[in-house]
Amino acid sequence: MSEEHTENTAPSTPEDRVAPADGQRSFVHVLINTAVANFTTSFLWFALTFWVYLETQNVMATGIIGGAFMLLISVFSMIFGTIVDNHRKKSVFLFSAMITAVAFSLAGLIYLWLPTKDILNVGGWQFWLFCLVILFGSIVEQMRGIALSTTVTLLIPQERHANANGLVGTVQGIAFIITSVFSGLAIGWLGMGWTLAISIVMVVLTMLHLLQIKIPEEEPVREEGRTKTSDLRLGFSTVMAIPGLFALIIFSMFNNFIGGTYMALMDPYGLTIMSVQAWGLTFGLASTGFIVGGLLIAKFGLGKNPIRTMLWLVAAMGLLGAIFTIREWTWLYIAGIWLYMTLIPAVEASEQTVIQKVVPFRRQGRVFGFAQMMEAAAAPITAFLIAPIAQYWIIPFMRSEQGDEQFGWLLGSGQARGIALIFLVGGLIMILVALLAMSSKQYRKLSTIFQAEEPATPQEQALGSNPEDPTHQR
Repeated sequence: MSEEHTENTAPSTPEDRVAPADGQRSFVHVLINTAVANFTTSFLWFALTFWVYLETQNVMATGIIGGAFMLLISVFSMIFGTIVDNHRKKSVFLFSAMITAVAFSLAGLIYLWLPTKDILNVGGWQFWLFCLVILFGSIVEQMRGIALSTTVTLLIPQERHANANGLVGTVQGIAFIITSVFSGLAIGWLGMGWTLAISIVMVVLTMLHLLQIKIPEEEPVREEGRTKTSDLRLGFSTVMAIPGLFALIIFSMFNNFIGGTYMALMDPYGLTIMSVQAWGLTFGLASTGFIVGGLLIAKFGLGKNPIRTMLWLVAAMGLLGAIFTIREWTWLYIAGIWLYMTLIPAVEASEQTVIQKVVPFRRQGRVFGFAQMMEAAAAPITAFLIAPIAQYWIIPFMRSEQGDEQFGWLLGSGQARGIALIFLVGGLIMILVALLAMSSKQYRKLSTIFQAEEPATPQEQALGSNPEDPTHQR
């Protein structure tokens, strides 16, 4: 292992970060502000997806939009992580809010300037210009998520990281519910124009609130000998220096392959079996599971080994994903989504808690950025693949007599049986991969490192580059 892979890999200690007495209060303000920002961008993004599908009835268009969103997150995540590490966190939050506000305002001008029928022409440049401007504003807002994860390390004691990450999940769940409900209602009753106006106002308000928040933090010290290029590589090299961490990220990446299926097809499924207003309200109701899951983690934590917790929960998510559309019953879909959402905060908090402990604070932004890059790259691949396959092959086949004869005994009948078949197969794959990961050597190594009570001393850091030496890597 090269020197770049081995230096400075001890996890953060109290000397590495600032933990003021009022850190909890500052964290709550940052958390609420970020939740409102997430709501705003998700509100507009959900509304755009609903609007495009309802106006065009094109599953492939919504799949491409969702896939492009995740693809651009992947492209920019390492850059975002480097920005987070090299700047004060408040400056990062303000920069993100400002760019999002400009992008959404530009989208509003485009909507006023161009005829609606031209914007809704999926084959025209007007459609993609409008979508990409909204997309860019939403992507930049993702920088806040990386900054928020490092703010947990900055302001919250290590023994409370899992609980704080659960609180993050709770607040995000509340924003998610509001998004789900109001996106459907906004498109159904107000239209795209007023939806854009609301989003612009909300972004500006979060920016004004940010100016009032104090985040006690010293100016980040740039590591000597680092260039812009090596800064971008540092996330990868740090991950590779810690046994099992790369495998954890790869597992999350594969899990997002399945997540890309839901991203591309969950809205079309819901909009097939109910109206847009009903789907928005239904999804909002089901998403209360996100709040319940986050509150459970905030209260009880993740146990002694969050990695094991995550793998068991992913297997449970696979089971839910396989059966919640086994019949075209609205109550089953709602219950399945609710339980699925209940597990998501624990899965996300597990990975965050591990990184916050085993990675030094000054590099966490780049490691979170690297993880987000890898995980976000998986979903668009699936979305780009599954949307056209679903649109032109599986959905028509399952609506035919032949499809009904072959799979009707398993999936019943209805207009959305093709999507149900895709969800079933994806869920079974998720279960299998989670069980295989639990038997791997990488899982055992990372579990040992995480459960070590004390971080490595400077002398242990200098032992050499043997990747099998757990004291060196802790």
